[in-house]
Amino acid sequence: MNRQPWVLSDNQLTLFCHVQPGAKYNKLSGLYDNCLKIQLKAAPVEGKANKALIDYLSITCDVSKSQVTIKRGLSSRKKTIVIQNIYKIPAEIIKLVKQ
Repeated sequence: MNRQPWVLSDNQLTLFCHVQPGAKYNKLSGLYDNCLKIQLKAAPVEGKANKALIDYLSITCDVSKSQVTIKRGLSSRKKTIVIQNIYKIPAEIIKLVKQ
C-alpha cells in the first residue's frame, strides 16, 4: 500500500491510524504500516481508549471533540478518524511523515 496516512478534502481531514493503548504517554510516535501510530495511556476497556483518542486528536488538531469521529475500527487498533471543519494538516502530523 502506497498512500499517505491522511486525506484532506472539503475541510475534512481523514486520518488512518494504528492505536496502541496502555502506553506510558499519549503521543504521535511515528508511522506504522502507512498509518499514524498513536500511543495512548488509556486502557482498551469500555471505550476508554477511543475517548482518549478523540480527546488527544481534538487537542492536537485544535478542534472541538464533537468534530472528531471514529468512522471505522471502534474495536480495532486500526482506525479511520474523520475531523470536520479543519483547513490544514497540523504540523505535528506532517513532521512524522518527513522523518
